Amino acid sequence: MEFIEIDKFYILLFPLIIGTFIWLLKFFVFYYRHNFDWNYAIKHGITYGHMPSAHTGFVTALATSIGYYAGISSGSFAISFAFAIIIIDDALHLRIYMGDQGKRLNFITRQMNMNEKDFPRLKERVGHRKSEVLVGGILGFLLTFILIKLFG
Repeated sequence: MEFIEIDKFYILLFPLIIGTFIWLLKFFVFYYRHNFDWNYAIKHGITYGHMPSAHTGFVTALATSIGYYAGISSGSFAISFAFAIIIIDDALHLRIYMGDQGKRLNFITRQMNMNEKDFPRLKERVGHRKSEVLVGGILGFLLTFILIKLFG
């Protein structure tokens, strides 16, 4: 019977730990800056967008761990790198446009005095600013190397 090397688990384990850590950090930063409200937290949890980008942190940590353990010339790294570019681009561009549309639709529904029960208010902040993506990427990269040095 062949056993799987523990290093192979680190490739996914480290990004999961780091993604969770960054998500928790985002949760505390968001509610520190916007005053914690239990009703809002239960209804919405953590919102999309805001500092830092957990999606970017996770995919950066994933690409970094695959690059370290499998090598940057591996097919796995190439796929994870492409995956990271798509996720980061989505956070920076596509979701910003979705938020803009939500803002405009909310304006229209208010102007037309539409029933909020039939037309609930849409989220207007679903994307990330460049600084939020940058901080998420830096955290993902640095935290991965810290975990590699501690456990790898």
